[in-house]
Amino acid sequence: MMKKSTVIQVFCKTPILGTVKTRLTPELSPQEALAVHKTLSQRTFDLVLNNELGDVQIWCSPSKEHEFFADYADIMHQQQGDDLGERMANAIAVGLVDYQAVILIGCDCPSLTKQDLTLAVQALQSNAEVVLAPAEDGGYVLIGLTSNQPQLFMDMPWGSSQVLRLTRERIAALNLKCVELAEQWDVDFSEDLQRYFNLVSGGV
Repeated sequence: MMKKSTVIQVFCKTPILGTVKTRLTPELSPQEALAVHKTLSQRTFDLVLNNELGDVQIWCSPSKEHEFFADYADIMHQQQGDDLGERMANAIAVGLVDYQAVILIGCDCPSLTKQDLTLAVQALQSNAEVVLAPAEDGGYVLIGLTSNQPQLFMDMPWGSSQVLRLTRERIAALNLKCVELAEQWDVDFSEDLQRYFNLVSGGV
């Protein structure tokens, strides 16, 4: 069977009070942190679903049985694995069964635009084997692949400033052709949240 071109996978935590955006507390209450998570997630869903970028899958953890996901039941998937790296590798492997390329993003990066995603799709449709969008904190907010490369995800210190460097080193060791997009930022701490408010209000 002919594989389809590209699928965009969005990783999203189930919006459960006290378990999301915990690094925004105590500046925010757990209820406020939950609201931020829902807002950022919805913004990401709208970005990928409304711009004809390709097919979309939403991969959630720990459960897809939540009212927040009700409108997306037909594209919902359950993350599988003991840590983030295993869950990412498993999702990408599933995507590559039916698609020539998979692009995986999180749901808390408001700097990511339609143009960024379009460039990622185009890179993987040409001759790139990997595409990365670096993050200012030393991680990345997007990774795209045309083949299974579980080595990029295993034994990785997720959440640390070493993720991008180690990923680049592993890509080089595997001799994979990589295209990097513009540097991005995500919402982890209160100063990031203020930056997001400035973005949506048209400020600097």
